[in-house]
Parts: sequence; C-alpha cells; structure tokens
Amino acid sequence: MSRMIHYTGRYPRTLRMAAELAKTLGPTPDTVIPAQAGIQGKAMEEKRPVVYIMASKRNGTLYTGVTSDLPRRVSQHSTGLVEGFTKKYGVHMLVYYERHDDMRSAIIREKQIKKWNRAWKLRLIERENPEWRDLSEELQ
Repeated sequence: MSRMIHYTGRYPRTLRMAAELAKTLGPTPDTVIPAQAGIQGKAMEEKRPVVYIMASKRNGTLYTGVTSDLPRRVSQHSTGLVEGFTKKYGVHMLVYYERHDDMRSAIIREKQIKKWNRAWKLRLIERENPEWRDLSEELQ
C-alpha cells in the first residue's frame, strides 16, 4: 500500500530554481516516495538517489543528507565512521527518506529541506513516521 506525494515549491525562489533547472535539464520528476511507503524489496538495492533525515532521538538533533546508497550511508553514520556533525551529536536514527529518479532533483530537495525551519522538518517526519521508528532496520 504505497501512496505518492507530490512536492511543489512553496516559495517563489524555489519555483524559480525549479523552472531554471527544467529549462536547462528538461523536465524533472516532482514526485517522491516517502518513507512510510516502505521499501519494496529489491527496489532499494538499486542505486537511486535518496534524501534522508536522521535524528539523535525523538524530537532530537536532526541531520539532512543525500546519497545514492542509503544502507551504506546510514551504516557509516550509525557506526561513527563519518567524522563531523552526526558523530559529534550522536545522530544515528534514520527517521525519514524519499527516493528520487536522479541526483539533481535529490540535491535540490535536500537543499530545500535544509533551508526549512525545524518545525517543518518535524512535521514531515511526524506525518510519515509518527512513531519515530528507526527505518534503517527495514533496509536490511
């Protein structure tokens, strides 16, 4: 039981950026599959770009990133192999992710989410993962 969510820019600047990108690169996908749609078996094994949010705990410190290999990247964060923010602040739980068809659209979305205020990020997580489950367990 999956559902598609259509994300559109809420701000003129975001819409301008998307329009400029569309002119340069052609049409880009405007839909993503949110975390609650689940992981469809072998589909996750494909190297598709993913925007993800990790947390230290429920309503804790948040980190937003983008990768083409989510299981490997989450493992790096969780084991402390990546020096920096996630290691320093103990951010080890995968609480949200969305897949994209290409890296350009994933990077645009990552930058969009990073600019959001904290309340919007929390709402996004709560809407798709209200229990704040560690979704990395589903990646195995």
